[in-house]
Amino acid sequence: AGAAPLEGIWRMVWTTAVDVLNLGANPVVAPAAIYQKIDPPTAINIIDFVPRLQSLLPGLPANVLRADVTTTAYSRVNMPGRVGLVFNSVSLQPVEVLGMAADALPPLGINFPKIPGADGSSGPGYFDILYLDEGMLIYKQNDPGGYFVLAKVDDCDP
Repeated sequence: AGAAPLEGIWRMVWTTAVDVLNLGANPVVAPAAIYQKIDPPTAINIIDFVPRLQSLLPGLPANVLRADVTTTAYSRVNMPGRVGLVFNSVSLQPVEVLGMAADALPPLGINFPKIPGADGSSGPGYFDILYLDEGMLIYKQNDPGGYFVLAKVDDCDP
């Protein structure tokens, strides 16, 4: 049997990455869930934010703001466990407002500038896969560093 595929939706269950842990330090909003949706060559980091008060008092009507960071993923030559990344865009989309679907509200987004000569096969962004099977992904990111443990899930609905 071959290696389990990286393709799918993965929910982060644990990390040591300071850049991700700092998301929880915001006094206004808190991350409710973090996913990676990998459909090669596209990988989307999905972060669902909720008001800090909602995270402390879960009975309040749901408010969810979703951030999508879209990247292109590349295999690295002679480095089978390394996945190179180029960051393409970020968008913010309200998902729920006061417990009601917010699909009619438009997303806000920006595209990142392309850096000449930088691509995922040789650029600075990457992560190293340490373990991968049908239900678990563990990797280490290069900068600012940190380990991630993710579990495969069926969807990323809030």
